[in-house]
Order: sequence, then structure tokens, then C-alpha cells
Amino acid sequence: MTDFDFYNDYSLISGVFDEMKSEDGVRKHYELFMAAFQNINSDEMSIKDELAKKLFLTQGITFTVYSSGEGIEKIFPFDIYPRIIQAAEWEFIESGIKQRLKALNIFLKDVYSHQFIIKDGIIPASLIYSCPNYLREMMNVEVPFNIYTHISGIDLIRDHDGSYYVLEDNLRTPSGVSYMLENRSISYRLFPNQIPENKVRPVSDYPDLLMKNLLALGNRHTSRPTVVLLTPGIYNSAYFEHTTLARLMGIELVEGRDLVVDNHKVYMRTTKGLKRVDVIYRRVDDEFLDPLIFRPDSMLGVPGIYHAYRKGNVAIINAMGNGVADDKAVYAYVPAMIKYYLNEEPILKNVPTLRMENDDERAHALENLHQMVVKRTNESGGYGMLIGNTATEKELKEFAEEIQKSPRQFIAQPIISLSSAPCYIDGKLQPRRVDLRPFALSGPDGVEIVPGGLTRVALKEGSIVVNSSQGGGSKDTWVVD
Repeated sequence: MTDFDFYNDYSLISGVFDEMKSEDGVRKHYELFMAAFQNINSDEMSIKDELAKKLFLTQGITFTVYSSGEGIEKIFPFDIYPRIIQAAEWEFIESGIKQRLKALNIFLKDVYSHQFIIKDGIIPASLIYSCPNYLREMMNVEVPFNIYTHISGIDLIRDHDGSYYVLEDNLRTPSGVSYMLENRSISYRLFPNQIPENKVRPVSDYPDLLMKNLLALGNRHTSRPTVVLLTPGIYNSAYFEHTTLARLMGIELVEGRDLVVDNHKVYMRTTKGLKRVDVIYRRVDDEFLDPLIFRPDSMLGVPGIYHAYRKGNVAIINAMGNGVADDKAVYAYVPAMIKYYLNEEPILKNVPTLRMENDDERAHALENLHQMVVKRTNESGGYGMLIGNTATEKELKEFAEEIQKSPRQFIAQPIISLSSAPCYIDGKLQPRRVDLRPFALSGPDGVEIVPGGLTRVALKEGSIVVNSSQGGGSKDTWVVD
């Protein structure tokens, strides 16, 4: 194993799997990249780091954090050292995600039609009907091509032995793909020779793959379907992503007020009059989508869009009602779904999960709360979460009381020792915890996954929370042959 001077001071975190280095030295798939920087000095790295920050700033690559009701726009933190994954490992990840999405898509079709999985006792009916994201309005709705999960972001982590686990499934309006694309663009600027030399697989065709699927969904009515991206507006935390994807796909970015429903068909207001819309890639949550059906106070959606969708006059991506499949309490049953629907063993494992509605599992969790991560079943962004080994006695007591009061709203998992990857911080390489969100696109021709995804980083030393809203950042993800 080759030794690289610049990395001699890189210290592994005890008991943590490191992506770049083992006790024996630099891992094989990192060697070629590291060799290029064997004699680099910290000044050169600092220049690259500063350039990355300037590029993110000038290109407006931002996200919004909401604190005390005020939206604060921030530059998305980016670490210049890529996370590198070898091809064989990626193929394992890819096959596991495809299997999981196949089962989840069948589950959504089933739970909104015959409900065989409930009748056969695999999942309790009470768990489904108590899910706030289960939409009875989607019962027996004909979904185009029976595809519910058009765009999915599956969050993966690695434990101390390097094993991959699915942390959660994002099947509603998953975000982060624009940062994956921008991260690669920045990497090309920083390491123009390294990407081809390392044979890094491209991610730039994601917008084309997505557009191909969207057009295929609109082909039922016309050979030239009109596709739009529906955004909640400039105050949404992912608005940068909405504008980026609309621009890269060459489609109109619209808000609810730009669309109108007439005779159960959706039209877009233009300077030349109304134009029929066939496919809507929506980034508006279910409850705000149609004020006539869901929240009557919503100004973000389009009155009448639900009935236009139900009659098959417009395709909406992702399907409404998907939230029942990424409820954290339902997550615990995904391995059982895979066995039930596909008669296969899960390729990717779940993090062991205690269901708080189960008396025995709840009692065990409450006895060992200081060793658990407790999550609210319908929160995201790192909110509503307790990490037991860093929590105060007061926090532990408050969560215990809330769990006892409303068990359905919580799950508990053992604290997983997330893997670490090298990050350039304060002029040197330091290990920080990471996860991975690959993005999968499901269309009439099957599931396609661009090789890489978004690696999120817990930039705070010692932290295992990678969410940008909690001080996390990201890095480029290289899949190398």
C-alpha cells in the first residue's frame, strides 16, 4: 500500500469505518486520487477550498433555514475532497435500491387498492390509517403506468464494519439532486484532470433521464406533452433546486397561480393565452396541492388539480399519498414488504428499529434511551430527534414522557456509528461522519440510478447529524471503475 505524505496526519476515529483509510493504509480505490496530491502543500489546497466557496457564492447555490419564523438563506457548505466508491460496491447499492423501490411501489399500489398486505396481517391496519400522510382520496385512483415513486432519494449509512444500511426512504418530494449536480461541476473546476484519470462515472445525465420519464408519462394524450415544474415559490428552502432543474430540463417553472383547471384539465397561463399541461413535476407537498380537497387555506396549489389527476387528464410526479411509504414507523416493515411482495431477502438492511406502539419494544427503548436515537415518525431535516448519548437528563425525561403519551409518533434505533470520510477543514484533512443519498428515477422502462448521489457531511466535530439545517454540508461522490 502506497503511503502519501500529505495524509500521514490523518487520524482515524476509533470504532468508525473510514471511507479512505484503514489501519493498513489508504484504501485501494482512493490511491489514484491521493497519488496526484502526494506532494501538495496546504496553500494550494486552501486556494482550491477558497475557489469552491466563491463559486458557490457567485452561482447562488443556497438553501434556506427557518428559525423563529424567518427564512435565512445560506451558502450550502461544500467539502472539496470527494467521497470515492468503487464500482463493485456501487452495483451492490444499486441492486438493493432497485429491489427496495420495486417493493415500495407495489406497497403503495396495494395499500390504495386491495390492501392485501393488511388483510394478510403483515402490516397492522391501525399503523396505516393513523399515518398523517395516508390519503384516503387516493383509494382506487388509476396512477399512470402504476408508478408512484418516480423520483426517490434513499438515505444510506455505513456501520463500524462498513456494512450499508438504509436509514430512510424519501418518496414524496426528495431534495438534494441539484447539489449533487453542482458538486460535480465544482469538482471539474478543482480537479480537471483527476475526474477522467480516475474514470469517474458521470451524473450530468440526470436531468435528461428525468425529462425522458416525464415525457413518457405525458405521451398518453399527445406526442408533444407539455411538462412544468410546480414550486411553492422563492421562500421554499429548496427553491434553488427548483430553478436549477427547470433550467436544465428546459421546462417552465410555475407557481400555483400560474395554473388553472378548466373542465378537469390543467392549463398554464402564458402571454399567448392558456396552454394545456400534461405532466406536473410538483415540489409542493400533498396537503397544499389542492385547496378544494386538502387545506382550504393553501395559496400554493391549484384548485381542481386533484380531480384533473383522478380523471387521468394530467400526470403528477411524485404521486399523491406517497408519504405513507416513507413514514418512519412504516419503514420498519419494508424488509417484510420485500419478502411478501417479491419473495426475496432484502439486499440492503434496515437499521434495527423498535416500534413504540409495541409494548415490549417500547419498554426496551425506554430502559435504554441513553443508547438510542429516537425519531418522530413524520419529521425530517434532523428535527424532532433525540440522540441518547449526547442528551441531557431533562431531554431524556421529556422524550420518555412524550413516547408514553403518543407511542405511534416515535421510533427508536440503536446509535449507528456512521462512517467517516476525509474533509479539508482548517488547513488539514480531518475525518467527519457522512451518509449517502442516491437518486433513483422510475419510469415505464424501469428504475435508473445515476452513479453517485449526494454525500452529506456532519461538519461539526463529533456530530453524526448530517442535515444542512443542523450544520451539515456535502461533498462530491465519485463512483470509479
